[in-house]
Amino acid sequence: MFNKNVFFAGLLLGLLLPAIGFLLLYNIFNLLEIKGAASTQGLSPDFRIRTLALIALALNLIPLQVYRRRRWENSMRGVVVATAVLAFTWVLVFGIRLLG
Repeated sequence: MFNKNVFFAGLLLGLLLPAIGFLLLYNIFNLLEIKGAASTQGLSPDFRIRTLALIALALNLIPLQVYRRRRWENSMRGVVVATAVLAFTWVLVFGIRLLG
């Protein structure tokens, strides 16, 4: 399904890849914290979650680049729409906390 020039394939991949990436990174940092290799302190209480969410969102650059090389504009549109929705959600969730 992801190997086609279809809007919904790009949209689904653009939503799933950051979600899976976030969960993977979050669990890696939790394991490092348990082993004592990572600190629980940050610049703010939600610093790690905010940063991991941004890194997970940036994972969408990988399929975007692959789709661009293949010239699959419809799949690219799906990834861009998913990225925009997730970025807007990030701003709503964490931007309000930063201002308040």
